[in-house]
Amino acid sequence: MDTAQLFFPAIALAPAVLMLGVAALASIAPASTPALWRSFQVLSATALVMTGLCAWAGPASLLLPPAFQASALGLALAVLVQLLGTVIGKFSSRYLQGEHGQRRYVAALATVLAAVHLLLVADHWLVLIASWAVVGMALQRLLCFYPDRAFALLAAHKKRIADRIADVLLVAAAALAWAEVGSGSLSALWAHVAREGLSFNLHLSAVTLVLAVILRTALLPVHGWLIQVMEAPTPVSALLHAGVVNLGGFVLIRFAPLLEQAAPARGLLLLFSLITAVLAGMVMLTRISIKVRLAWSTVAQMGFMLLECALGLYTLAALHLIGHSLYKAHAFLSASSIVRTTRLQAMHSVSTPSALNLALAPALAMATVLSIQSVAAADSWPWWWSALMGLAWAPLLWLPAAPDGTASRAWQAVSGLLMVAGLTAVALLAHALPLGIRDTPHHASGVVALLGMAALYLCLAVLQRTPRALTSWRRWSYAGFYLDEAYTRLALALWPARWTHTSFHGAAATPGAPAPLANIRR
Repeated sequence: MDTAQLFFPAIALAPAVLMLGVAALASIAPASTPALWRSFQVLSATALVMTGLCAWAGPASLLLPPAFQASALGLALAVLVQLLGTVIGKFSSRYLQGEHGQRRYVAALATVLAAVHLLLVADHWLVLIASWAVVGMALQRLLCFYPDRAFALLAAHKKRIADRIADVLLVAAAALAWAEVGSGSLSALWAHVAREGLSFNLHLSAVTLVLAVILRTALLPVHGWLIQVMEAPTPVSALLHAGVVNLGGFVLIRFAPLLEQAAPARGLLLLFSLITAVLAGMVMLTRISIKVRLAWSTVAQMGFMLLECALGLYTLAALHLIGHSLYKAHAFLSASSIVRTTRLQAMHSVSTPSALNLALAPALAMATVLSIQSVAAADSWPWWWSALMGLAWAPLLWLPAAPDGTASRAWQAVSGLLMVAGLTAVALLAHALPLGIRDTPHHASGVVALLGMAALYLCLAVLQRTPRALTSWRRWSYAGFYLDEAYTRLALALWPARWTHTSFHGAAATPGAPAPLANIRR
């Protein structure tokens, strides 16, 4: 065995070890807070270099111990996660200056990063379940960084319930698959599925796995905690929305061999993801708060990403995961500049597109997407996905109904078409990246998804032309269709919780403490 064969496997798990070392240092060592942050930055940067080396070497060079296996996508996401963790850690060190509890914040942040690294290389049910559970438990401490904020505690309580149910479902999925295959190895599961197909137990395993992912990824109707964690520090929101909540997409891509033969599980995933993408997209249109709008955007994007998995478009789901992570990290960490930009936009007069423009924009966008595909001689995705992308990018071609000069309107139209063409070209180039993923589009489900997205576009077009026509719908949409209220009542009825103004470590209650959680109302 040469040096490279020893070196690369040795550093593949080193990022997780380094991050666990930071967590231990923050929990045990009596270092000062500035020294602790410096240690985090140094070790996090070292872990980033190591993940970069592993990604450069490729999965074939990483002969990991049993229960672990590297993949091209997993290594790419490991680099992304550690990069975001390093940036968020640097941002947090400034954001939290003067705050109490920075040591437990560093410990929890490092633990989340370590557990995510292990999840990305997991090749055994036990490693997958344990690492995902640790991510949730460490994140709880970050969500409750301010223990006197009622909505933060409510969100953490609801997330804890969803996580524990998801853990039970994952254990059930593992037990069913393990009993059928005779091993907890995921590689052994893929080989068994390819050789013998799916039995009834494996169908049940796929269904319970999908339900666990739905809970972990905050799809409707268990999405409320993701909206209410806006009470947590901004860098925690960035970590959650840019990284942790996206893990469900990676798990489904990893389990594609099982999911492809499990039609009931795919149908369940299609139902929840499509409803989430459409309804959350509608709710986002009614929100004013920048951070809350970003949170609803994440819910919609998670629905859209899992929809891609349900349709068998795993490469697009992986690209969506990467793009969404980078965008949301930047959006939350630069939230103040987004507020300024939004205020400047509000100072301009609102221009309403004409009815003809609203009708023609999707057709022009779809034609542009199909033309770029034809010129590139690429067959990366089926026609219905090209049509769906055209619907998504159609607003780029909206022009104001009021006359604004022929030359100006022509330039706006050309600019919109160029943007649609550019986005299509970028999507085609990204789709060609060697991520080691095989797509298996499901055409009947794709047509259903296209109809759902067309309904969302129709609602958006009606809002543009006659906003008062949907006044009643707008009230329901602003309230999130009251789904979270129903879930919150059920959660508090089945799993009641009480707390008072105490320190995180359980100091005695202070006089005038707030009412129990069950009495909190929106």
